[in-house]
Amino acid sequence: MNSQKRVYVDVHVIQTVPPSCVNRDDTGSPKTAVYGGIQRARVSSQSWKRAMRQMFYDCFDESELGVRTKDIVSLVAAEIKKLDATKDEAVATELAVKVLELTGIKLDKDKKTGKYAAKALFFMGAKQAENLAKLILNNQNATKKDAQEMLRKNQAVDIALFGRMVADDPSLNEDACAQVAHSISTHSVENEYDYFTAVDEMIAEDHAGAGMIGVVEYNSATLYRFATVAAHELYRALNKDEFITTKAIHEFVRSFVLSMPTGKQNTFANRTLPNAILVTVRKDQPINLAGAFEKPVPNNGKGFVEESVQRLKEYATAVCSSFAPSPVKSWEIGLSSSADKKYINLDELLGEMDSMISCLITENK
Repeated sequence: MNSQKRVYVDVHVIQTVPPSCVNRDDTGSPKTAVYGGIQRARVSSQSWKRAMRQMFYDCFDESELGVRTKDIVSLVAAEIKKLDATKDEAVATELAVKVLELTGIKLDKDKKTGKYAAKALFFMGAKQAENLAKLILNNQNATKKDAQEMLRKNQAVDIALFGRMVADDPSLNEDACAQVAHSISTHSVENEYDYFTAVDEMIAEDHAGAGMIGVVEYNSATLYRFATVAAHELYRALNKDEFITTKAIHEFVRSFVLSMPTGKQNTFANRTLPNAILVTVRKDQPINLAGAFEKPVPNNGKGFVEESVQRLKEYATAVCSSFAPSPVKSWEIGLSSSADKKYINLDELLGEMDSMISCLITENK
C-alpha cells in the first residue's frame, strides 16, 4: 500500500479576454464548447500549456527543460560532440542513431537527404540527451534497458509536469504530474466577424478598391481557468529534490496565472492579466470548480466579472461544506470584499506557498 502523503496545488482564475482569437480551430475560428447547453468561448489546455512552457525559459536554465521535436538525433549528436571533440558530425550522428534506436524510439531516414528523424514528435530533456550521449560513448554494448534508464534519469521539469506520450512504445511514456483544464467562458458567447481590407501602397492613386479583403472571426469572454499539480508526484519525478520541486511548482502557478497563448496576438493585442485568482493546497484530491458556471452568468449589462467572482466563491464554499474537506491552505487575490482581509499580491502569495509546499513534500522523505 502506498503511504505517500498527497499534496495538490489547485489554481483557479477568472480572467477577461477582450475581442480576440486566442486559440483557433482548423477553420480559423475561435474554439468553442457547449457547457450547460450553452455555447461558450474555449481556449484549449494545449495552447495554454505551450504558453506556460515558453515562460519557463525566463526562470529555468535550458538544461533543466525539454524540447519537443522530431530532430532528436541532432540533440544527441550535439551532446556527443561536446563530450568528445574527436567525433565529427557523421560519427556523432551514427552513434546518436544507434543509441536512440536502442531506446525503442522509431526513426525514419529521409531518402533524399539521408537525415534521420523520429517518426513522431518526441519530448526530450537536455540532460536526457546528454545521458544517452555518455552511455553510447562509454558502452558500445549497452542494452535497451540501459538506454531507457538514461532516458528517464534527470527528468526535465516540463516533462515531469506535462508528461510524455509515445504511441510506438508505451514504456517510454512519462505520467504528467500536472493537469490543465480547457478554459471556458462563464457566460454564453457568439462569435463575431471582422471584415478588413489592405491597401496596395504602390498602386495608382486613381485606382479604386483594396489590394486585399478578408474576414477574421473573433469573440470576447470572461474565462474560468483551472490547473492543478500533484506536488507529491512531482517531488518523486524530480528525484526528491526539494529545491527544484518547489521552484517548479512556483513557476507552474506563476506561468499559469500570467501567461497568454499567442494566437492572433499582433492583430488583437489581447494580453490581459487575471481579475481574480484562488490558489489552494489540498491533501485529498484536486477540485475543478467549473460547476459554478454550468448555469451561465446572464448578460445584464453590468459585465461578467463581478458575478463570476461571486459564483466562484459561493461554489467553492458549497463544495467544501457538502462533499470535500476545506483546503489545508488557500490564498486569494481579487476575491475578497472584506475590508479587514489581508491584501496579498502574487509575489507574496507565491512566497507563502513555497514555504508550505517545501514543508509538505519533505514529509514524504
